[in-house]
Amino acid sequence: MKKMGRNLLNYRKRTSKWDAVESSVDVVQDILSRLPVKCLIPFKTISKLWYKVIGNSNFMKLHLQHSKENPIFILYPYMGAVTDVYLVSASGSVIEEIALPGCENIYFLSMICCHNGLVCFANCPRVLDSNMTEMCVTVLEIRVCNPSTRDVHLLPQGSPSVSVPVVGVAFGLSEYKVFRIFHVDSESRDDDIKCEVYSSSTRTWRDIGSVPKYPMRSHNVYVDGTVYWFIASDDDYEIPGSIFSIDTEEHFRVIELPEEVTAHAFLTDLDGSLCLVAIYDDDFIMDIWLLWSRDGADYWEKKCSDYIPYSTNEDTDTVAGRKNEIFLITTEHYYIYDIERRVWTDLDFEDDFDRNCPAVFSFTESLIPSTGLPANNN
Repeated sequence: MKKMGRNLLNYRKRTSKWDAVESSVDVVQDILSRLPVKCLIPFKTISKLWYKVIGNSNFMKLHLQHSKENPIFILYPYMGAVTDVYLVSASGSVIEEIALPGCENIYFLSMICCHNGLVCFANCPRVLDSNMTEMCVTVLEIRVCNPSTRDVHLLPQGSPSVSVPVVGVAFGLSEYKVFRIFHVDSESRDDDIKCEVYSSSTRTWRDIGSVPKYPMRSHNVYVDGTVYWFIASDDDYEIPGSIFSIDTEEHFRVIELPEEVTAHAFLTDLDGSLCLVAIYDDDFIMDIWLLWSRDGADYWEKKCSDYIPYSTNEDTDTVAGRKNEIFLITTEHYYIYDIERRVWTDLDFEDDFDRNCPAVFSFTESLIPSTGLPANNN
């Protein structure tokens, strides 16, 4: 009985200490915000306090802030009906394979951008015409997904288009905006290029008028309040000629490239700056440029130039930036290039991805819902 009494007293002391910790919401938030999402989801069932804390928008922002200190990569090999994405560590090892919810049996799904733990996917559904022949239509389904929470949101359809629309997402912290650029006339004249925007706060599309240029493709980069796409060169539609951007205030502008680039040119976010990666096939060289602004004017700085370790017969499919590293996917290899050390690492994944038009982005896991950050719910 004495032993039982001592155990009960110790339990009460421990419980009293924990109650004191729980009574300080700031302490609880600080502890929980440093844990991975897969731990936090079941923790919501522990107590009403934890449920309230984890579901609070301020906590989600704090958790995201800690996650951004250690970004990884998210890779979508694009394998037809297979809608699995891979989380890849900075060292190049696969951390987790995730089957995207709500995307089963969806063909030709493209991952077009990623930020704040949210990923935007798009696909053109195929329908049967009057002859019962499968055909591609210009309807574009757009989904925003949080791979960490397995949460997905299908956006409502936008305005009719005579061609497949181009999409970009401005991932603001309080809300995200999806820009949809499309042609309203089959003649494809410049004054027929329209843009509408979807807001996660209103969950509706809104027309914002004509835009001066039509981006090359939906693959885009969001950096510090602005979405960037390539615009095709006047001489060759396969080669970028300039950059088109839209900011969260819905202002458009065109940015000149630093010099002539090839078809193997890519835009990415490199530690909070817009980065241009250009592969010059004839010289076996990769140039890395950063875009800066001074006195209201844009200028490019060449961060580094180095030789590529693979044959130019091997196309470069896509790139992504993470802090001081560039992740490159070629037709035969996965590479991580360390910009400071000028070192190439050839990644040897155990799974041989049968890839086709893959996509890779820097990724930080988060609790932010696919419908956007909720209103402050203290």
